[in-house]
Amino acid sequence: MSLPPGISEVLFSEAQLQRRVAELAAAISADYAGLTPLLVGVLRGVVPFMADLLRRLTVPAMVDFMAISSYRAGSPGGQVRLLKDLEISVEGRHVLFVEDMVDTGLSLHYLLRLLRERRPASLYVCTLFDKPRLRLVNLPLRYVGFQLPDRYVVGYGLDFRQRYRNLPYVGVLSADLLLADGPPLPSAAQGGPP
Repeated sequence: MSLPPGISEVLFSEAQLQRRVAELAAAISADYAGLTPLLVGVLRGVVPFMADLLRRLTVPAMVDFMAISSYRAGSPGGQVRLLKDLEISVEGRHVLFVEDMVDTGLSLHYLLRLLRERRPASLYVCTLFDKPRLRLVNLPLRYVGFQLPDRYVVGYGLDFRQRYRNLPYVGVLSADLLLADGPPLPSAAQGGPP
């Protein structure tokens, strides 16, 4: 396979990703048997994972999205601004928060606190990628696809300045591209939403 410019290697192939998404969907389907969970994601990076996960669930499910502003690493308390709220009420519902990647945990911590205030019947987290080495707050992650090394990765929804989200695999961004394009923004360096 020929890699596009800027990608130094494939970290997780399309087959590996699809196999792990199927395993996560099977675990979620078993845990939510007899229920209709509400899957909540943050736009944009989670879209490929959420779509694949949803197609593999064997229980009925609802879907809604939020959008947030990126926090700046130097901002007080990692402040997050909600740009798009949910359209479906979470009160009394079994909510599964679906993330593409959890790294520092600051944004997720804020969103989970916000959702808990709305009194869901249950609230758990499913993330495809976890970077625990960068964690600044302790978070309960119920379903985890892969542990990520401390490298800059793109593909399968993860981007570098809005590029590479459409790759069907997860690749490592070349150091040359990072150096040539200047230092990445804090949220881009984590492979999260813009």
